[in-house]
Amino acid sequence: MSNFPLDEKEPLDRIVAAEKSAYFLGFSSRIWLIGALVMLMAVPSAFYLLSRNTASAPQYLTEEVVRGNLTVTVSATGNLQPTNQVDVGSELSGTVESVLVDDNDRVRKGQLLARLDLSKLNDQVAKSEAALISAESQVDQMLATVEESRANLARLRHVAELSGGKVPSKAELETAQATLGRAVASEAGARAAVTQARATLKSEQTNLAKASIRSPIDGVVLARKVEPGQTVAASLQAPVLFTLAENLAQMKLQVDVDEADVGQVRAGQPASFNVDAYAGRKYPARIIRVGYGSQTKDGVVSYKTILKVGNDDLSLRPGMTATSEITTATRENVLLVSNAALRFTPPLKSDSDDKKDGSFVSSLLPKPPASTSSKPASASVKGGAQHLWVLRDGQLLAVPVSVGVSNGHQTEVSGGDVKPGMQVITESVVTQK
Repeated sequence: MSNFPLDEKEPLDRIVAAEKSAYFLGFSSRIWLIGALVMLMAVPSAFYLLSRNTASAPQYLTEEVVRGNLTVTVSATGNLQPTNQVDVGSELSGTVESVLVDDNDRVRKGQLLARLDLSKLNDQVAKSEAALISAESQVDQMLATVEESRANLARLRHVAELSGGKVPSKAELETAQATLGRAVASEAGARAAVTQARATLKSEQTNLAKASIRSPIDGVVLARKVEPGQTVAASLQAPVLFTLAENLAQMKLQVDVDEADVGQVRAGQPASFNVDAYAGRKYPARIIRVGYGSQTKDGVVSYKTILKVGNDDLSLRPGMTATSEITTATRENVLLVSNAALRFTPPLKSDSDDKKDGSFVSSLLPKPPASTSSKPASASVKGGAQHLWVLRDGQLLAVPVSVGVSNGHQTEVSGGDVKPGMQVITESVVTQK
């Protein structure tokens, strides 16, 4: 039983009630505050997850199918050469007496270029002429002997007829007959000696003529390799004294075509080339021969190809390095796509990716469009056909096409569903934040 009087107990109850109300009010405020803090922390996390999944969704780069012309070329490098280059040498040994031309001089066929010392050759010619004269005189002597032997035989036969065969004796007649035969044979030998002496003289005269080095063609002196007073030794190999080019207005370009490209190259195809001396100028050319024999240099197999080149202004010179572009195919008014579009293949999504993306937040996000093709996305080529990939209604769709020639950047395509202006996918871009 309380000792407080009744009028003092009521204020105390009000105080207790007020304290209880304040306690419960503070507790509720703390709960609401904690809840608000949790929500504030959850919103950035949800926004981060949402932005991360949205950023990882693939974006596609596209290019337009165009109609135009396509030219396919093969590149090859080589050197310019004259159509006919002649090395002029000496068949004789001796000392060079004089040189009459120099580099870049124009020469005519038969023009004297250089001359060897002729003194020894002149002596040999004189000796051969004397031997011929001697041989011819021997022929004259043999002719006289033959006539004498024939006349003696005739006289003896006449005497025998007059004497009725009594004189001369048979032995004398046989001796006269043999003497005539020997005289005829000696005449034939003398005539053969004349022929031999004449041949020797002609050979010596030829050597004398060869001591004067003459141009075999009309052309230009590319290189002079001899000087007056120089000794020429031609015992083992004819030394080269001059190098001549027949006609620099017409030249040839010899290039090495790689084995990967030689199947596209054939005679008659047009080409163009440039040289370092005139970097901004294109020279026309045409293939005249593609070699069957291969050549290997630094492990690379190539085939020698010859191009015909016009050089009317003589701006091109032998030995210049040229880079040629051989036109192997030309297509006009065809559909063209980027080669990147033909190489593009949509990535396949694995089960592990589905499991990792199976969160509640990711389930609420839009997924990349799935391929409508029933075949695996990686199988873009089968039976010679290829696919182009397009976006239709947010979904990837494979469009089959037939491919033609390619220049390395664009490819000719054809197919019923391919139209000019169609946007085809060339690349997928996934950005990670």
